[in-house]
Amino acid sequence: MPQRLDAASPGFAAGFAALVDAKRDDAADVSATVAAIVADVRMRGDAVLAELTARFDGVDLDAAGWEIGPAALDAALAGLAPDLRAALDLAATRIHDFHERQKPAGNDATDAAGVRTGVRWTPVDAAGLYVPGGRAAYPSSVLMNAIPAVVAGVRDLIMVTPTPGGTANPLVLAAARVAGVSRVFRVGGAQAVAALALGTARIPRVDVITGPGNAFVAEAKRQLYGVVGIDMVAGPSEVVIVSDGKSNPDWIAADLLAQAEHDPVAQSILITTCAAEADAVERAVARQLATLSTAAVAGASWRDHGAIIVIGDLAEALPLLDALAPEHAELMVDEPDWLFARMRHAGSVFLGRHTPEAAGDYLAGPNHVLPTGRRARFASGLSVADFMKRTTFLDCGPAGMAAIGPAGAAIADVEGLAAHAASIRLRLGPG
Repeated sequence: MPQRLDAASPGFAAGFAALVDAKRDDAADVSATVAAIVADVRMRGDAVLAELTARFDGVDLDAAGWEIGPAALDAALAGLAPDLRAALDLAATRIHDFHERQKPAGNDATDAAGVRTGVRWTPVDAAGLYVPGGRAAYPSSVLMNAIPAVVAGVRDLIMVTPTPGGTANPLVLAAARVAGVSRVFRVGGAQAVAALALGTARIPRVDVITGPGNAFVAEAKRQLYGVVGIDMVAGPSEVVIVSDGKSNPDWIAADLLAQAEHDPVAQSILITTCAAEADAVERAVARQLATLSTAAVAGASWRDHGAIIVIGDLAEALPLLDALAPEHAELMVDEPDWLFARMRHAGSVFLGRHTPEAAGDYLAGPNHVLPTGRRARFASGLSVADFMKRTTFLDCGPAGMAAIGPAGAAIADVEGLAAHAASIRLRLGPG
């Protein structure tokens, strides 16, 4: 059974604090293993990829082919049923349009002193996209990771994906073609992340790596941050649903299970103002689990990490939401904008009873790559800006240097940096 908390009970503060601080990440310490893999890829390159791919995926890369070529992507796309092809196209269009509105604008201005300053945004040259090949082999993730890079203007988009048993997921390949991926390699794991970050004879080095993966993939991204940019170090997925006691219990239950079925350590939390609604949702979850094809995973998540919190009124939800800083927050209330305006921390917010988080996973437009594990306190979801960098520029000219130079030289004198002061004063002329 999920944890049940009542805000009116004496032990609520301690119980809620424990819920917030509970660790759901993989308990295994993978840091040393990943460090060894990264070091090995740095030293031996493709040989490591071949060895580990044969061991974990049962694939001989030299025999099967390291790269999945354009013809295979075209065939995967052509083989889609018409309705699924239309769905992918619709999703791609909506995601593209949303991210097009995110493109940052530079600026260029000359101030009263005659000094020109500004900002220019330019894309990175190459981006790497990691696509899992196991439980989380989702074409939607291909679209969500690749399309912002394409909108940003990234020249080369390199995708890596494991193919256990030599079989590539055709939906993933079709999505890669729809999204505009440049090249696809059949490698995965921490070694694939290392190859993208460091470059090998076969796999091009990239500037940014994005995409979901297991604990080893996440740890590889963390260790290689600084060598390359990354989207984030993500943990298990999560949703917090707030209801005012007027929502359909079956809808709430379906949304809780939609998150729970991602992973046994995913987390689904309901905050409601109505104890009767809480009871009804628990019963609805049990009914739906009985016929759900993903019941083993979803049931474990709901049992071990799920929670229901009963509060007195909606205002009490605000500090709870901000403390949880959830990846996804659904506001299934009469006036969601009132609550949304007062929230401070969430990866993405879904407003109203007719807006399930699942719509955001696929095709609504906003990105589904979001901060987890309370990281929404300081981090944001994947965006076009993650594939771009900001360059500032400065043009003083004679008049501008005459206006601001003396003050700059004075500061340099105080700091004891004589060459800095001279660099400025030489341009001011005799005085």
